[in-house]
Amino acid sequence: MQRIIKNITPLAIREAELRAKRVAAYARVSSGKDAMLHSLSAQISHYSGLIQKTLGWEYAGVYADEAISGTKNIRSEFQRLLNDCRAGKIDMIITKSVSRFARNTLTTLRTIRELRALNVDVYFEEQNIHTLGGDGELLLTLLAVYAQEEARSVSENQKWRIKSNYEQGLPWSITMYGYKLVNGVLEIVPEEAEILRLAADLYLEGNGGIKLSRALSCAGARGKRGGEMRENVIRGLLFNEKVAGDMLLQKKYVNDPIEKKLCINRGEKPQYFVTNSHEPIIDRETYERILAERERRAAKYRPVESRGPRQMYPFTGKMVCGKCGAHFRRKIANARGKYRRAIWICTTFNTKGKAYCPSQQIPEDILSSVAARALGMTEFDEAVFTKMVVEIRVPENGTLIFILRDGTEITEIWENKSRRDSWSPEMKQQAREHALRHNHRKGGAE
Repeated sequence: MQRIIKNITPLAIREAELRAKRVAAYARVSSGKDAMLHSLSAQISHYSGLIQKTLGWEYAGVYADEAISGTKNIRSEFQRLLNDCRAGKIDMIITKSVSRFARNTLTTLRTIRELRALNVDVYFEEQNIHTLGGDGELLLTLLAVYAQEEARSVSENQKWRIKSNYEQGLPWSITMYGYKLVNGVLEIVPEEAEILRLAADLYLEGNGGIKLSRALSCAGARGKRGGEMRENVIRGLLFNEKVAGDMLLQKKYVNDPIEKKLCINRGEKPQYFVTNSHEPIIDRETYERILAERERRAAKYRPVESRGPRQMYPFTGKMVCGKCGAHFRRKIANARGKYRRAIWICTTFNTKGKAYCPSQQIPEDILSSVAARALGMTEFDEAVFTKMVVEIRVPENGTLIFILRDGTEITEIWENKSRRDSWSPEMKQQAREHALRHNHRKGGAE
């Protein structure tokens, strides 16, 4: 008997092949001139007729944008087209050329990749290329190369303009509490300036960061984005040279046009100091007193000769509280007792209390155990953890989300044992002896 093998096409694919292909078109012109508007109207008519008269095609609409040259306006029709593709309303898009499809090569590359994942084909008329066809992979490769070179070119031009500004003593972009940038000059925001002056007075009266934060919260102060002003933010503003009317330019720089990581300038790039560049919020004498007070406190609480490198732990800087956005820090619980236990606690909860953040502290031994479980290890390995994990989110009590370097998210649930259950035999014996001594003293007193 002859062996027969029959390929059975999945039902979803057969249904897609049987139905008419839903085709849309996208058109764009780059100027508001009458001639360009006429061109846009002609493109709409052309695509409408082409789609409706082609056998096997179903008209899904024509999306058209008029992008004014020299602006960065959002192309609403392009966004509507993408949303309809995501909603499964379109199978294919026709457009004039690769250069007219998106604003730049990088956007084109990202969009094509997303549409390919949605199984939506894009046909470029001038290049005669279908992104889902054999030429699609070659097109993506070429676009990736062009996108990289385009990013480098734009970055170099941007760097030249920024450097030119700095050499003239002009800021490039500043968002700072107390000021707003108007035509290259910092102008005071009166209500925010009053808050900074209040903070300066409180600081010089001897108040620390926590008291400053509480006082400003009671005064109704909120940051630029509407959030609570934390102690490190307040101190940073008081120590910033801009509040005294000066500017230090290029404190940070972008390391690479592709990675676009913002780095602190530690001498890699030139800096420019501009004196009396704008109206001060705090007079220079008061500002000098603030800096002197900072040095006095630093010398008192952390003498220079005793300074050493900050002790780092595997979880340092990685744990983010989902309730308030602050990081977790390591703390030794029950420091007065013989048996001390390391815990990780939200800095807001630790400094301000449960009223400000109702997060839960996490014992370090449990945290290590859960991290090992998330990474498939029998026991916690610091080197493996550091290599694989970039962040741990704590969205709610009892839940940890591990974010790996490859983008994978692993959610783990943990439960804190009661304090008595976590005691070692020695701790339990010590507790029994303490209870016996307490009862003996109590009986003698009676």
